[in-house]
Amino acid sequence: DLQICQHRAPTCCTKKMEESYQAAVRRERTQSIQALNFELKYMIVGHITAFQEAFESLLRFAENRTSSLFETAYRPMAKEAAEPVKELFTDISLYILGAETTVESAVLRFFDSLFPLVYSRLINPGITDLSEDYTECLRLTRQDINPFGRYSKNMVTELSKSLWASRMLSQALSLGIEVINTTEHAALTKECSKALVKMQYCPHCQGLTLIRPCVGYCLNVMRGCLASISELDAQWREYISTLEYLTNEMAASHDLEIALTGIRNSINEAILHAQLNGPQLSATVDKVCGQPKQQEGNLSSGNIVPVKEATETQTFVMAHASLSNKRREFINYMKRSRTFYASIAERLCDGDLVMRDSSTCWNGEDVV
Repeated sequence: DLQICQHRAPTCCTKKMEESYQAAVRRERTQSIQALNFELKYMIVGHITAFQEAFESLLRFAENRTSSLFETAYRPMAKEAAEPVKELFTDISLYILGAETTVESAVLRFFDSLFPLVYSRLINPGITDLSEDYTECLRLTRQDINPFGRYSKNMVTELSKSLWASRMLSQALSLGIEVINTTEHAALTKECSKALVKMQYCPHCQGLTLIRPCVGYCLNVMRGCLASISELDAQWREYISTLEYLTNEMAASHDLEIALTGIRNSINEAILHAQLNGPQLSATVDKVCGQPKQQEGNLSSGNIVPVKEATETQTFVMAHASLSNKRREFINYMKRSRTFYASIAERLCDGDLVMRDSSTCWNGEDVV
């Protein structure tokens, strides 16, 4: 009653043993593919972690740098500006990690929150009544009167270019892990299970426990079993090329590191622009939002404080170098894995599974 290991000679096997053999080959195949995938998966996971750590370090550095701008140059509004600054950097972080948001909405939301503070603390420092309605009117007016000139739009453009590649790379790395995990658990067809039993275990039914499959026979069986996985070859090569393109984009002129640390200067230029155009802005705001309550003897708004550049720490340099090196190492490794799915059958038939240095091997029917 044997279904797979049928042979003219007497046999040691039963139908129940054949079923056990089928379970064994399914388990072994999954383990073999997992072993092949391990190094590749380890590299991708390692790079995701390194990328996120270096990115978070740069983000914290850029956020601290931006906060120090308000503390040194715009002290009257430093405390209230802390929350919008924090929100801006949180939004940037979420964008890179794949959240459904845009750089433009994050930056414009920040400037919407910033305008009421700049208007009431720097342009008209005598305002005492900053009601919710008046603040909201200032927020909405910001979009029409554009108090920050071209600087808010420039910031959107610069950040969008550099953060896009980082966002895509982050998503691409997660996709790579998903592909590898899926191939590990690709189900074997019944025909494939039978072919593997015939190749690996049918010799045992003849008492030939030391005879291993012939190389050519093993390759034929494995290629048949892994046809669906090896079909990923073209897409995997394309995926590696895309990773290479994205890492080059990140290292190009619109560098993530430069864009993040440039946020401070963009905000400073935007605030200076608003202060210099204070009288025109006040006239427009008064028409749209009405005149707020003022203190007696309005404080002068002419004291524009030029920003002093904080002395740079080594943090940025180290995080920058770390990110650049990690990118380079990673892409060189990934380029070597271009043929990963094309050569999967060859690698599974390598090593202990087949007979290499012997004149006798199993061809599926007999010892040859």
